[in-house]
Amino acid sequence: MSEKHAPEVLETNDTLLRAQGFWQKNSKVIIGAVVAVVVIVGGYFGYQNFVVKPKEEKAGEAIYKAQHYFAIDSFKLALEGDKAAGAKGFLDIAKSFSGTKAGNLAAYYAGICHLRLGEFDKAVKQLKDFSTDAPQIQLVAYGTLGDAYSELGKKSEAIDAYKKAAVTFEKDETSSSEYLFRAALLSEINGNSKEALELYKQLKEKFPRTDKGFQADKYIYRLSVEKNDFSVK
Repeated sequence: MSEKHAPEVLETNDTLLRAQGFWQKNSKVIIGAVVAVVVIVGGYFGYQNFVVKPKEEKAGEAIYKAQHYFAIDSFKLALEGDKAAGAKGFLDIAKSFSGTKAGNLAAYYAGICHLRLGEFDKAVKQLKDFSTDAPQIQLVAYGTLGDAYSELGKKSEAIDAYKKAAVTFEKDETSSSEYLFRAALLSEINGNSKEALELYKQLKEKFPRTDKGFQADKYIYRLSVEKNDFSVK
């Protein structure tokens, strides 16, 4: 019996010796790699819990006060803060808490405040690179950007922003139809009747139950017939 299994025993021993040899030669590298992984993972969770989380909480507390001013249409205070009350404004929050969700949201609010205050260039600066995973907010950001461009006379940029707003969150049919209508009307005013007609048709097809959807037919008719006294000049 022992002779029969001798080759197997020798083969097993040989495998163990090779494994031991490999470990002896590479143990430092393997241990170093394991330690590195532990440090990276531990560092990540430590960073999240002791740096990111506290920063998010502070940003959330700061933006709450600014949102209060925004809600009561005190856009100057919402934007720049209220030193007497110890409240930061959206501009300071966006800068101080950059990289946090609240900081990003503050940049969005700042853009809207600038628009409401008639500071259209500043509104564009705040909103043109704004991005969020919340489609409801992104829709309004694009729409507000379109309004700012429109006020600056940059019609092509405004139309592009309005079209983005219209397709960002179509579940909000009221807002989506409004921005699609603005894109169509501005295209018509800008002399691009072909694009305007196409956008009005999209408005009727996508949002037939909205106020702007109901109105689409008269605009489609106006652009489908020969120019008359009702045509936009």
